[in-house]
Amino acid sequence: MRLGIRTAISALVLTSIVVSAVGVHLLWWRTAHQVSQTLANTINDQIVSAVGDELQSVTSEARSSMMAVRTLLAEKVFDPRDARKREIVFRSQLLSQPTISWVAFGWPDGSFFAGHKLGDNVIEMLEIAPDRKLRINRYEFVGNDLRLTASWFEDTDYSVTEQEWFRVAKETNDEHWSTLTTHPRGERLAAAFSAPIEIDHKPDGVVAIIIELTRVSNFLSQLTVGKSAGAFILERDGKVVASPDPDASELVALKTDHPLFPVAVDAIRNAGSAYEPGEGQPFNTMVTRDGKAYQAVITPISFPGWSLVTVVPESEFLGPVQMTIRNLLIGLAVLIVFAGLLSAWLAQRLIAAPLIKVVNEIRHVERFDLDKVQRHPSRLAEIGNLSGAIGDMAQGLAAFGKYIPADLVKRLISDGNGARLGGAVRPMSVMFIDLAGFTGMSERLGDRIIPLLSRYFDCVSAQIQNQNGTIDKFIGDAVMAFWGAPTPNPDHAVDCCRAALACRRAVEEAGLVDDHGQPVRIRIGINSGDMLVGNIGSEVRLNYTVIGDAVNIASRLESTNKAYGSTIIIGPETRRLAGKSIVVRELDRLAVYGRAGGLQIYELLDMAGDIGAPAWVASYEAGLAAWRARDFSAAIGAFEKVLEIREHDAASATMIERCRQQLDNPAGEDWDGTTVARTK
Repeated sequence: MRLGIRTAISALVLTSIVVSAVGVHLLWWRTAHQVSQTLANTINDQIVSAVGDELQSVTSEARSSMMAVRTLLAEKVFDPRDARKREIVFRSQLLSQPTISWVAFGWPDGSFFAGHKLGDNVIEMLEIAPDRKLRINRYEFVGNDLRLTASWFEDTDYSVTEQEWFRVAKETNDEHWSTLTTHPRGERLAAAFSAPIEIDHKPDGVVAIIIELTRVSNFLSQLTVGKSAGAFILERDGKVVASPDPDASELVALKTDHPLFPVAVDAIRNAGSAYEPGEGQPFNTMVTRDGKAYQAVITPISFPGWSLVTVVPESEFLGPVQMTIRNLLIGLAVLIVFAGLLSAWLAQRLIAAPLIKVVNEIRHVERFDLDKVQRHPSRLAEIGNLSGAIGDMAQGLAAFGKYIPADLVKRLISDGNGARLGGAVRPMSVMFIDLAGFTGMSERLGDRIIPLLSRYFDCVSAQIQNQNGTIDKFIGDAVMAFWGAPTPNPDHAVDCCRAALACRRAVEEAGLVDDHGQPVRIRIGINSGDMLVGNIGSEVRLNYTVIGDAVNIASRLESTNKAYGSTIIIGPETRRLAGKSIVVRELDRLAVYGRAGGLQIYELLDMAGDIGAPAWVASYEAGLAAWRARDFSAAIGAFEKVLEIREHDAASATMIERCRQQLDNPAGEDWDGTTVARTK
């Protein structure tokens, strides 16, 4: 169904209004439905995801360090009792893994070796011998270099064999995660990842990668948890694992002075049996403290026994309400803009775009590129009718394109001068083609000659146009074409020769036969030179054509093929201009009918890129030179050599006959070897 422009515009406006109204209604309903659950769920999901990623990063770094140290020990890359190499390995792990605090190694005899990170600028190397003497080497960064700044001994009660991480890993002969607070130099809450090692396939000591949980507390302080909310990691009984503290590090002890920390402890303790970390499901609860209500979400995390507790003051729930109002206002503005854009898009789609296409088709007609004109259907009746009218006009003009050269029309249009009487002299090439024996053939066939002519004209016309030629006219069976106008062409002679060879080949390949079943033959004459080209005729009717002496010679050369049994004869100027691009043989010096002076004529054999000159050409031209020198016996011998190679060469046979006539009846002293044509 087609619509008028007014109907389309009205529909666009109504569509904009309806879309805006429906969109606002849906936005109000959706926002009101989700506002009560948005804040807590969003905050909790974001925190759980961030904390989970951080813990995953921590455990990944611990496993990477564990694998590196165990591999170096198992492969005996270094001896763990070699203090220098051991310290290099431990320092490299502490520096390459930001989250780990300790790299430790314990022996069953109580020996203990460890590297301990103190903040970001200090590393201590510790060694405890079985005699409970603690040796400490302190390294600090000086510029970009880590240098030993102090070394001392201390007494210690620390026993590595009594530590859980050592005992369990040794007993189970497997990897083990555990929490601990006791270290060789104090009490610090930490998580340890330990594993036994084997050297020479024998159980040996235990390696531990220890992360002081102040690192996790520092990470929690960087989380944005609402406006005043907080996130904590607690054990099942409410003991703190990590609490937001921006200053927490190996040098600064964990602080639990966050205002929401007591609320988090109350939440996990009050949950009681209703919350089971092993089930892996979040638990929502309300906590009231000091007259304020809080929404708490307890979520199990990857480390066994740990839970993430997110606490959000209930007052923050007012934020989503305000956000809802703001979203509605923004949404309404967006919908209005969207409605306007939608209307503009529809207007573009239904009106502007089709009109642009129609205008482009008019441009094709203006440039006479009629084969590019297309019809564009449209739902708008007026635009559809306009496109159809342009298509009909192009179809009608295309019919005239079969009568006149399209290049000529395009040139006249581009010049903007229209068709006027007049012309100019230009260097050009012209070609005449006709069918051999056409007169007798047409008398015998009558109107049955038309299909044969049509196929013949199709063959030669296509080749002429493919080689940039302009078809001037059809005269009976003859075709006249020229090169170099309306568009100048410096290679007009070469293109003309190439087109002639293509025409001969196309007619042969088309398999055209006469009424006797014999293949039809064509004759072609080509000449180049200065010609008058332009609009010639009267004010009533014009013909864009070429005239001049060079044109007349081309017409005479076409008929001259009869005398020499050739297919394509070209004049001397064409030969000169085409130069080495073509392969020819000089046929004769001929004075064409109606012209006193003689001119060299050549038979066009092929393009130089396809073949070289055949061997018989040299023999023929030697005979021609002997003919002009009056050595007729030598000339006969040369022409007979041609016939030995090319049995049916009519030109050689003709020249032999002429030589014999000269031997029988010698010409006078003024004879110069020029053949005079007695007919057209």
